[in-house]
Amino acid sequence: MSFKDLRSFTEMMRALGYPRLISLENFRYPNFTLVAEILQWLVKRYDPNAELPDDIDTEQDRVIFVKSIVQFMVTKAYIKLNAKKLYMADGYAVKELLKITSVLYEAMKTKVENDLESLDDDSPGNHSFDISAKSGDLKVTRHLASEITVKGASLYDLLLKEMDLRESRSSVISKQLDITEIEQGIKQATKGLEEEIKKTNSMIENIAADEANLEAKIEKRKLDLERNQKRLQTLKSVRPAFMDEYERLEVELEDLYKKYVMKFTWLAYLEQQLEELEKIEQELILQREEVTKRMVEKLRQEDLLRSEESGNLDDFLIVNVENDVNAPREKPRRPQPAPSGVRRDAQRRVYGSMSGGDKEDSLDSDSDLDLDGEDDDGSEVSDDDQDLENLSDLKIAVTDPAHDF
Repeated sequence: MSFKDLRSFTEMMRALGYPRLISLENFRYPNFTLVAEILQWLVKRYDPNAELPDDIDTEQDRVIFVKSIVQFMVTKAYIKLNAKKLYMADGYAVKELLKITSVLYEAMKTKVENDLESLDDDSPGNHSFDISAKSGDLKVTRHLASEITVKGASLYDLLLKEMDLRESRSSVISKQLDITEIEQGIKQATKGLEEEIKKTNSMIENIAADEANLEAKIEKRKLDLERNQKRLQTLKSVRPAFMDEYERLEVELEDLYKKYVMKFTWLAYLEQQLEELEKIEQELILQREEVTKRMVEKLRQEDLLRSEESGNLDDFLIVNVENDVNAPREKPRRPQPAPSGVRRDAQRRVYGSMSGGDKEDSLDSDSDLDLDGEDDDGSEVSDDDQDLENLSDLKIAVTDPAHDF
């Protein structure tokens, strides 16, 4: 036992947090109770779920306790302890206890350092992480992992061959060595090495010639490169013969394109204007047809109302719409004398039919009306005034017996 080991053990136990104070004088004489307590505490610190015997009263119990401690540390922590020195429980037992204590102390020290590094890394000033610094370690790790896999596979194959090679190895080992055979083997190996050395020397000598050939090829390629570069510069400086015509055609093409764009724009504008005009004309035609239909319908309704009021429905020429268009028309009767007070100085007559036949017949019959579109004084009147005038003339022609159809 040395004083240094004893002091290191006490300091480590104090650092690990052992609840009892350990003096340097405790191991001057055998003290199995203290040694057993320290062993049990260290094992529980290493593995809290470990099951160990607690009885150390008798000699047999102490032997079982020491054996269980030694077996546990060998199987779990791969630490080999000397059971005899532990059983002695004196200064020599401190060396065995140091094996367990040093492992726990190093683990605690590593954990504390890692915690401090993590705290430093978590500080606001150390948030930068450079992945390029870890790329080399990553490559090395991948290489080692692949190498371990290859080595493990080769080791597995060699272990499979061990059953066959064991017999040949044992036979060779049991066989007596012959000096002449050994000398021949050594001579053959020496000749093989000499031949390999000659080949290597010849390759070394040929390196100079190969280097000279490579330098000559490099110089030749450099000259070719310079010549090609000069030729490229000359080609760039020379103006092609077709460039004048190309530029002239390019200018003409630009002018033609401008004219094409202008004509295309005009054509599109004219097509738009034509479409608008056609649309306006179509609307006017529809409006005229609608006005004509409205006028004819208005005249028909007024005639019917007037005929109903006078009671002379038979005085008009009625043409059935359902009959044929080419059917003969009835001759109208002469109207009865109008009552007193009716104006007889009408100057216009109405010709045509008042029937509501087909569209063409109705338009033709309306065209027979004396609708000149002018007053007696020659001034033009509107369509509504013309319609009212036609209605008044029709009324006079119907009520005046002096006018014939």
